[in-house]
Amino acid sequence: METTLLEPSKWEQFQAGWELFRDPILCALIAGCVLGFLSVYVVLRRMVFVSAAVTNTAGLGVALAFFAEIHLGVHVDPLVGAVVLSVAATLLLMVEPSHLRLSRESLLGCAFAFAGGAAILVGDRIAQEAHDIQGILFGTAVLVTPDQLHAVAVAGAVLMVLHLWWYRGITFVSFDRVGATVQGLPVRLLDTVLMVSIGIMVGVCARALGALPVFAFSTLSAIAALVLDLRLPWTFFTATVLGGIAGAGGYLFAYVYDFPVGGSQTVLSGVLVLLMMLVRLVRLPFQRKA
Repeated sequence: METTLLEPSKWEQFQAGWELFRDPILCALIAGCVLGFLSVYVVLRRMVFVSAAVTNTAGLGVALAFFAEIHLGVHVDPLVGAVVLSVAATLLLMVEPSHLRLSRESLLGCAFAFAGGAAILVGDRIAQEAHDIQGILFGTAVLVTPDQLHAVAVAGAVLMVLHLWWYRGITFVSFDRVGATVQGLPVRLLDTVLMVSIGIMVGVCARALGALPVFAFSTLSAIAALVLDLRLPWTFFTATVLGGIAGAGGYLFAYVYDFPVGGSQTVLSGVLVLLMMLVRLVRLPFQRKA
């Protein structure tokens, strides 16, 4: 009797290897949700290029950590390198640039270009870790270690609790600084909390997933949600959900069609923006009648 051996489908292979894929999918889901929530502040405060500069700086922090261990014999955890430099970058970008005769855009451009170029130069001197550097900058890493998942989960949980607790204050300061000052809110403290939160989450997530998808989660999620013209709380909720879909969905898409993970997550974030634009176009006639 003739027998035929059928190759298992992609879905069957995915189910069989769930233990292997669980950590990166959970990590992408958490990162996408938390960065999606923060992305509303990034976009509405016109800080998109702040996010780009900080993600590049996180990549430089990881590259410098590898460089210190290989060439200087000093052990620095790459996660620490990413977080320290990304938080330092966010604090630097809070400095009023007019004191230096610079515009905000000039300062952002300098930070973005310098961090990106320096990461490439440092990466060129640590050939042993070239694959890791490539993964961090462009999000080509397929696996996530338990330590990286733990760091993303803890940072995400702490920041979400803090931001939901201080939601009214941070949103008030973000969109009406004068009114917040008149009301006696600690404007500088709330600003610093927001910027440091973005720096920490970008640094932790860039180490695990790569700078490219982290930039997409922290900008495109909010752009997609804002297209729908919802009330502000629903905009935060929608951006959080879309970020999670882009993170986990992008990983599944990359697995099924054999594409790089970071590129898939970034492209899916862009596709979600297009879908939300389509939804808005479909809703427009009904809104006009109402």
